[in-house]
Amino acid sequence: MIGFKKDLLEIKVYSSREIMGEEAANEAANYISNMLASQNEINIVFAAAPSQNDFLRALSKKDIEWGKINAFHMDEYVGLTRKDRQSFGHYLDEHIFNLASFKSVHYIAKEGLSAEECCRLYCSHLKNIHIDIVCMGVGENGHIAFNDPAVANFNDPEIAKIVELDYICRMQQVHDGCFPSIDKVPTHAITLTIPALLSADRIFNIVPSERKAEAIKKIVYGDISEDCPASILRKHKATTLYLDNESSKYIL
Repeated sequence: MIGFKKDLLEIKVYSSREIMGEEAANEAANYISNMLASQNEINIVFAAAPSQNDFLRALSKKDIEWGKINAFHMDEYVGLTRKDRQSFGHYLDEHIFNLASFKSVHYIAKEGLSAEECCRLYCSHLKNIHIDIVCMGVGENGHIAFNDPAVANFNDPEIAKIVELDYICRMQQVHDGCFPSIDKVPTHAITLTIPALLSADRIFNIVPSERKAEAIKKIVYGDISEDCPASILRKHKATTLYLDNESSKYIL
């Protein structure tokens, strides 16, 4: 492992994505257990993407008091529900929510409600809790959650909002094999905002793959700017960026 810091951001580089995922899960599990030693419950926000597969697989097997954890997810496509395999709720069901006995699981999409109603309901719930931990990734365009450069706002007054997804973001879903072509990718999503994500006490940011290497270079060595939304993580008090040998190729 190679480790260093850029501003407040801790960066750890591993020789493979499998090792990266396992080590990130070890550190997350230890942090969670330490928190639960002093409080009755905690709130964790999870990302849904193939980049999280190794991390979530390893984390789901850890000896954690899952019954003290309230689980949330950070974004969801407008127009999809948990019945749709491409939805983030469905992904998280398969990769973590159905593999551990959480105290509660909170989904963004609700059948029978409009996107505006779903967003408003999710905001009303989140404003009454404190987010303890966020487990996230980074998009090819540097987004965190679905805060693409065009809609990212470091001072966003909202907790969650409806956004239009940019071309690079939508093509990433094709690259990841989630959709067969860009015309099948939804154009809008509900996302937690950047201030909502940064309100967490601890952020675990897991980013494998060569397709993320350019974004990682901008995050680590570029300006802190909404042109690369994830660059703001360099100002967060406790974020670790976990990389593999491919995503780190331009920063070492």
